Amino acid sequence: MENQTKYALKVQAIRPKGQNPKLYVYFPIPLAAAIGLQPGELVEWELLDRGELHLVRKQPAPPRTRQRALKT
Repeated sequence: MENQTKYALKVQAIRPKGQNPKLYVYFPIPLAAAIGLQPGELVEWELLDRGELHLVRKQPAPPRTRQRALKT
């Protein structure tokens, strides 16, 4: 079954004086938390086609697992 969780966002433009505009896409916190994305982590975009990008994490952190308390 395909995951139907979606996060809509707008691409933002930053226009520094004397420079070309730069476009930014921000990750919603719940999405970043769901994949364990950390501030400063290196990522790159892979263009699949004009309507789809693939985010590639260069060195993803190992998944954090929850340990259950042992019943005695």
